[in-house]
Amino acid sequence: MISPVDSPYKFVLMIPQSETERLLETHLETLGVKVERQTELKSFAATASSVSCSLAHSDGHEETVEAEWLIGCDGAHSTVRHQLGMTFEGSTMLNDWILADIHLDGIAGPPAINIYWHAAGVLALFPLGGTRYRVIADIGESSGSIGEGSRPTPTLADVEEILNVRGSQHARARDAVWLSAFSINERKVSDYRSGRVFLAGDAAHVHSPAGGQGMNTGMQDAFNLAWKLALVAKGLCPASLLNSYSAERSHIAKLLLEATGKATTMAVLKGGVKQAIRNHVASLVLGFPPVKHEVANLLSEVAAAYSDSPLNASGAHFHEAPKPGHRAPIRSDESPVGAGRRPRFALFAAADAMLPALREMWGNLFETVVREPFHSDGLWLVRPDGYVALSAKAGDWDAVDKYFARIS
Repeated sequence: MISPVDSPYKFVLMIPQSETERLLETHLETLGVKVERQTELKSFAATASSVSCSLAHSDGHEETVEAEWLIGCDGAHSTVRHQLGMTFEGSTMLNDWILADIHLDGIAGPPAINIYWHAAGVLALFPLGGTRYRVIADIGESSGSIGEGSRPTPTLADVEEILNVRGSQHARARDAVWLSAFSINERKVSDYRSGRVFLAGDAAHVHSPAGGQGMNTGMQDAFNLAWKLALVAKGLCPASLLNSYSAERSHIAKLLLEATGKATTMAVLKGGVKQAIRNHVASLVLGFPPVKHEVANLLSEVAAAYSDSPLNASGAHFHEAPKPGHRAPIRSDESPVGAGRRPRFALFAAADAMLPALREMWGNLFETVVREPFHSDGLWLVRPDGYVALSAKAGDWDAVDKYFARIS
């Protein structure tokens, strides 16, 4: 089914995280970057000008690496976060869950996302290609202390029983790729930066898997930080530009935790009356096209916006969308903003005699080609990550000049 999401890519793509990592690692190799597996960060020491990192390799030898910056993308139990002494603020939901990547036979129809709200609990099936599925189900209140893995790892038989009770009685589970039990933490740090050290992904925030937004949110953290760090490293912008990273992404994580927490609470409701009301309201509300549209934009994260970003241009803005802090529309006939190895802003405006002077002053910060404006009587400056930084009336080149002067 075609999703009504505001993007040229109106489909759901579900692939295992391992495949995503393989594709990214292959791309990095084309850029001359090698990922070092089985290498552990033991400790680090940051100064005002560098970060010294102690690394341990699988063969037992250790080395010290001097770097200008350190980004902790080391998961929910982040060594970087712990050594920074940052508090992982939040709570743990008092429910246990199982997650299984397995092969299923007997599922009727073409591969599709299936969610069952059964009286015994919620069951979700996500196709990962062929007969492989990811199965997620809640299995009741936690029987141990908060945060502990109080349930044993499920077996294939356990998964099959849940499938037969809550979903299809004809489902047969085989060839487990991954079986685990887990509890849901809803936690985040208050600040993603400490001097020359940053946090991203699960090291900075963890939440319910409802909506499947965890990995995408982490990659958006990395992309948000990467273009800013590149401009600072090249000497095109001051280090103060990096302060906007935490301001923007921490707010997004806060909204995400709130949304996924509410969705999970609704999913695990117990009691016949409560479940009946939930099911009736959900089927009624989700049947409206405008609601489907909003849900699609929310789950795909194209609705994420930086309305209060310190990088948004101040002063009067052009009255037509897109507004500063919001995603610029993606036009299928254009290359993506920020494409290439060098991050640059994109200028959407009509040609003007002032452009040569603007390019001479700020040519290192925006693309050589000026793109067609979204509306003929306006101009827009779009960041390397595709978010609008400035909107103004056509010909207001002074606003563009002032913006670049402010951030550089």
